[in-house]
Amino acid sequence: MIQVILKRVAIAIPVILVVASLTFFLVRMAPGGPFDAEKVVPPQVMKNLNAVYNLDAPLIIQYRDYMFNLVQGDFGPSFRYPGRSVTEMIFTGLPVTFELAFYAIIIAMLIGSLAGILAAVKRNTLLDYIPMTIAMIGICMPTFLLGPLLVLFFGIYLEVLPVSGWGSLSGDKILPSITLGAAYAAYIARLSRGGMLETLSQDYIRTARAKGLPEYKVIVNHALQGGLVPVVSFLGPAIAGLIGGSFVVETIFQIPGLGRFYVEAAFNRDYTMILGTTIFFSALIIFFNLLSDIAVLIMNPRARRDA
Repeated sequence: MIQVILKRVAIAIPVILVVASLTFFLVRMAPGGPFDAEKVVPPQVMKNLNAVYNLDAPLIIQYRDYMFNLVQGDFGPSFRYPGRSVTEMIFTGLPVTFELAFYAIIIAMLIGSLAGILAAVKRNTLLDYIPMTIAMIGICMPTFLLGPLLVLFFGIYLEVLPVSGWGSLSGDKILPSITLGAAYAAYIARLSRGGMLETLSQDYIRTARAKGLPEYKVIVNHALQGGLVPVVSFLGPAIAGLIGGSFVVETIFQIPGLGRFYVEAAFNRDYTMILGTTIFFSALIIFFNLLSDIAVLIMNPRARRDA
């Protein structure tokens, strides 16, 4: 297992450096600059601003300086928020984004796993067809469409839930969490159904049934561990995707999280903020993928032998 972790870390370092390099040059290729949206300022003031943020240096020199600071853990200052560093802003919005992602993955796991297990146990019945049809709709429905629909129905038509904010009103965390977790619940439902069907066809399950064990004990004591391995493998990318993909939900529901900062940075051409959040999200994806790989190795002895 230690070898697997070391191998993943060895791969992760060059991946993050490549992501940082590509993002650096791509954002500089976009038209405009971080100070173009400001009111008209004298040329000397603009020259001083560019000098302060090293924007007057050749691009390759800017890249060298940024990468040198990056390996020391310094994401640099924000261009749009004077006096604040990118690291400070990331850790300001991160707790809210983590909380949103936590609620979303809990909803996704509970609804998705239960629906998938039920569909597998009741294969080729209405209890299989109905959850899987809903799951397919959930996969096809993007969050930028589901969010406004939930706001329209529960917030405006029924007036039972708040439609914006985070932690300021009772129940204002429900709609964002459902919106973010719905698609992942659909994926988990299909994965858990497939994993359970494969496990239920194994010889040791037939042996357990032949011994006269009640069906619920066969499912709980024998089938779940193997049947949910695909779900555990999916959890790492799912959690990273929830954190990285929260910017749409945070924008819809006006949540002051990291995703909203990312969107604002893109609109404001805040180079360092875009770079810092992109690299941070990439590191999170790699980290949670590593955690899911470790969990699969713990749950699946065959995977440990193959590793």
